[in-house]
Formats: sequence, structure tokens, C-alpha cells
Amino acid sequence: MIRCSLLAMHMPDGYLHATTPIAGMIWLGTWGLALGLIALCLKRVQATYDDRAVPLMGVCAAFIFAAQMINFPIPMGTSGHLLGGTLAGVLLGPWAGSLVMAVVFLVQALFFQDGGLTVLGANIVNMGLVGTFGGYYLYKGIRRLIGRDRWTGVMLGAAIAGWVSVVMASLFCALQIGLSGTVDLGLVLGAMLFWHGFIGLGEAVITLLALDYVRRLRPELIYKAPRDRSGVASGEMG
Repeated sequence: MIRCSLLAMHMPDGYLHATTPIAGMIWLGTWGLALGLIALCLKRVQATYDDRAVPLMGVCAAFIFAAQMINFPIPMGTSGHLLGGTLAGVLLGPWAGSLVMAVVFLVQALFFQDGGLTVLGANIVNMGLVGTFGGYYLYKGIRRLIGRDRWTGVMLGAAIAGWVSVVMASLFCALQIGLSGTVDLGLVLGAMLFWHGFIGLGEAVITLLALDYVRRLRPELIYKAPRDRSGVASGEMG
């Protein structure tokens, strides 16, 4: 997320040294969670999504992949980029959204060396499980409070969830790095949470802009989009 290896959300190879019992548990545990998440997502997508969702998943993956390549500046000469987990969840639902994010991380690791292959499990957990599932269900809760069929709830919920998801994903990433003994826990926690608080603001803005664009053109593409009294998805704010 930031051009600094200590603060990178895409954890590089070597950051989870399996030289201590707790580091080995973190490494194996995150791989187990990631593989389990992918298997469960595949099963749920096959069971609950129709063929029309497949092209949308591809478009969403391509957009998030491209958007992650664009960095925006934050204070002190560093920069961040879109994480995209909450956006994927809002557009596709948590299952398809998490599957899309896992594919994005795999392609980035294989072809662009953005995140290591040995720690791909941890990256999928942090940005797929925490970022997408956590972001989606926070968004869903906020949307219910404001009104399920109100676009205000969609937009506000997505913005808040986008910010929180980035901060929480950075927390999990920092805990894994610190507990593995790679970097001092206090140092990595403070640095990651501080800077990703700024990056989360960029996440919220980009998520809002992307959703507003979809709302205006094809509101029905948003997962469980607000409906008017006739049951049709409408892009009108309310």
C-alpha cells in the first residue's frame, strides 16, 4: 500500500519467517484460512450466482487490478493505492468479491512481484477475508441502519466500511509481522495504523466515486441494489 517495505500491505517474501513456533503457526494458519476461504467462495458462487455474474466478476477484477496500479500521495512523501475489497464486496457480494480479490493478489504476486508467493495466504487473509468480508458486513450493517433501499445508506456505508477495512487489514498485517519477530511489534503497529488511516481516506473516496458511477449508469449491477416500490433497481438518491 505504501512505497516502503515496512509499511507495505502486500507483504513481501521473507516477512513471515517460520523460524519460531508462533511464526510457523501464523504462516500455516493464514495459508489454511486462505485456501479454506477460496474453496468456500467457489462453492457459494457456484451455488448462488448465475452466469451473468461471471462477466461482472471479470470486469471488477480488471478494474481493481488497474486501479491498484495508480498511487495517490499522502503526507511525508509516501503514497497509497486502492485496496478494493469493500468495493468488490458491494458490487459482487462477499463471496464473489473475496474470490475476485484472491485472483487479483495471485496475478500480482506471479507476474508483478507485488506481494510474495510464500506469504500469499497472509495477503489473501488480510485483504480478502478482513478487507472484503469485514468491509462488506460493516457496509451491510450501516446500510440497514440508514435504510436498505436508500442510496444514501449504500454510499455512506461503503465509504465508512472502505476506510475501516483498510485500517483493520493493516492491523492484521502488522500483528502478523510483529508477532513473527520480523519487526518490533510496537513499531510496525504504530507505523501501519497511522499511515493506513490516511490511505483509508483515499480508499473511501475512490470507492464512493466508483459506486456513484455505477449507480448512475447501471444501478442493478450493485449486489442487492436498492429497489423502488415497483421492485426495480433505481439510481435515484433517496
